[in-house]
Amino acid sequence: MNSVSQSAASQHVQDVEKWLGTQLLDRATRPLAVTPAGHLYADFCRDVLRRKEEFEVALDRLKVEVEGTVHVASIYSIGLSEMAQLQEEFSRRQPHANLSVEFLRPEKVYESVLADQADLGLVSYAEPSREITVIPWRQEEMLVATAPDHPLARRTQVLPEDLNGLEFIGFDEDLPIRREVDRFLKEKGIEVTRTLHFDNLQMIKEAVAHGAGISILPARIMRDEVMQGRLVAIPIAASKLFRPLGIIHRKKKRFHPAAQAFLELLQENPSADFGVI
Repeated sequence: MNSVSQSAASQHVQDVEKWLGTQLLDRATRPLAVTPAGHLYADFCRDVLRRKEEFEVALDRLKVEVEGTVHVASIYSIGLSEMAQLQEEFSRRQPHANLSVEFLRPEKVYESVLADQADLGLVSYAEPSREITVIPWRQEEMLVATAPDHPLARRTQVLPEDLNGLEFIGFDEDLPIRREVDRFLKEKGIEVTRTLHFDNLQMIKEAVAHGAGISILPARIMRDEVMQGRLVAIPIAASKLFRPLGIIHRKKKRFHPAAQAFLELLQENPSADFGVI
């Protein structure tokens, strides 16, 4: 019944008896009888098998939990509200998976992806390399940001030359978005007076809202402040400036099912609004 010959079974029992130093079967009777030590050993074996089954079930559950967690490294400007929308939609589609997001500076996002600490990275002006693959995600239009009481705030659009001489709040020099905004201003022959610079969009938005100057920011990340009446976003006439966002991952990365599902969600709906806005 167990695909074991009688002689092999007998030999195995004898080996166990020798190892334990006691008899498990009383061979003087017919049919064979189990000795008290044999009953004790049988109970022990049943307990071991039960614990083995519990261990395997727990281990399988742990594997599902670990492999069901998607680790994402993102630049700060993707935004908590957008990530909350993504997490809600991802949980709806993949109820047994988890999404773990860490917000980092751009260079740290690359480091996290290369070190396999993150399955995916979300960055602007993504740069491919021998070890990094870039998947284009979306293009975000950049608009002029002002405080509601700024003279430009009444405009429906501004010309590039309208920015000449104005106090300007920018990004730190080592950030790609700073280089692109500087290139745009130079290309249009615009000279601004730089008053402040920061390494993140949130600080720039706050400085603009408090009247410290104007800036050029992605329209998408200003939506909440515009709706609250704290900022005004003005299109630049006869000119379009975009911030490209990309999804990065380590080349030859083998995605587990949950990570693949999240990547497909990002590609399916780059705006990540899901009908909310």
